[in-house]
Amino acid sequence: MHLRVSQQYKLKMRVFKFGGASVKDAPGIKNVYDVLQKVGYEDVILVVSAMGKTTNALELVIKNYFDKPEELDSSVQEIKKYHNQILLDLFEDEKHAAFAAVNEQFSELEYFLAHNKSPNYNFVYDQIVSFGELISTNILSHFMNFMGIQTQWLDVRNFIKTNANYRDAEVDWETTEQNISKNVPRKILNITQGFLGADENNFTTTLGREGSDYTAGIFAYCLNAESVTIWKDVPGVMNADPRYFENASLLNQISYREAIELAFYGATVIHPKTLQPLQKKEIPLYVKSFVNPLLKGTCVSKGVDLEPYLPCFIVKREQLLISLSSIDFSFIMEENISEIFGLFHQFKLKVNLIQNSAISFSVCVEDKFGNFNELNAILSKKFKVDYNENVTLYTIRHFNEQAAETVVENKEVLLRQVSRETMQIVTKELK
Repeated sequence: MHLRVSQQYKLKMRVFKFGGASVKDAPGIKNVYDVLQKVGYEDVILVVSAMGKTTNALELVIKNYFDKPEELDSSVQEIKKYHNQILLDLFEDEKHAAFAAVNEQFSELEYFLAHNKSPNYNFVYDQIVSFGELISTNILSHFMNFMGIQTQWLDVRNFIKTNANYRDAEVDWETTEQNISKNVPRKILNITQGFLGADENNFTTTLGREGSDYTAGIFAYCLNAESVTIWKDVPGVMNADPRYFENASLLNQISYREAIELAFYGATVIHPKTLQPLQKKEIPLYVKSFVNPLLKGTCVSKGVDLEPYLPCFIVKREQLLISLSSIDFSFIMEENISEIFGLFHQFKLKVNLIQNSAISFSVCVEDKFGNFNELNAILSKKFKVDYNENVTLYTIRHFNEQAAETVVENKEVLLRQVSRETMQIVTKELK
């Protein structure tokens, strides 16, 4: 017996993550089945997001719950209709258990909307938005069973334990590791939800930005998994966004460090939060295509920074370039800079580049919440403020002169900053 158990535990599990775009309709779900047929599904755990734009639709439900109660019911009905259509496209027989399972979840949602007493927006947000993932995994699990792949549906809230910081919860690693390492069944296809956890009172929490990728990283860490694969509609990670660059190339290999650097500058590679647990245990992460699942894709792991070694381009549009200088030509000192950053934090401006000289200080920021005018009024009392709206920030990792020329062609260069590995250029389109 002991021998069997030890052999069993030698089997390393694989973690697959499928995002909302891959399960947005019935053909998408059928495609997940096809992918699993090609790459195998034993000792696999699927981490799945809400279907398509369900999270956005549930955010509207939350908004109506607080601000427009008269529109609440119709916004819930829209989501019901969308999922019901997917069910009808997957299962011909409306008596199939999947219909009852999804109905039950909608009843739970409606019960919460009718009986919740908490005025805490973040708490309410997490309880409601979580239904997207619970419903999508329920549908997927029923469909896999229907197609002959036996599955185990896991409620992630029984496994990932967090604090009560709703919308951006922190993982209790010790409890989570115990729950996952002991209770995830082997030799079967497990299906669970990305993005969610639960606090000590068993209320649902969410894990913040890129939460589903992070979930995959948590499970992999706790299971000492063989690998994590994130399935996307692209062949892997490219060295540039093909929408903006004609000759974008696939990167075969990226080191953890490089992926964290790229993410820091704004590349939508993989969020550092996802990479950290994987890096600790040196678990490789693959980004592959759910359209061509047998292609190699990109591997993020220990090893060479980049293969092939190419300049990597990251583009951030609709930025704001602010230059501050002292009114009386005195120096801009540390205490000034600390005050300025305090204000940026207060007004929620995200800083993407900093450059300072003796008498001036320039930053390229993102004014996501439209707070700059208010901030400008405060800054102008102490400093001379010059700014350019709607500029583009290009970051080139492993730059060369040719790479720099491609981004400045037909543009006015407002600022250029070069460090050992990275060049950043702020440009404005020439009229």
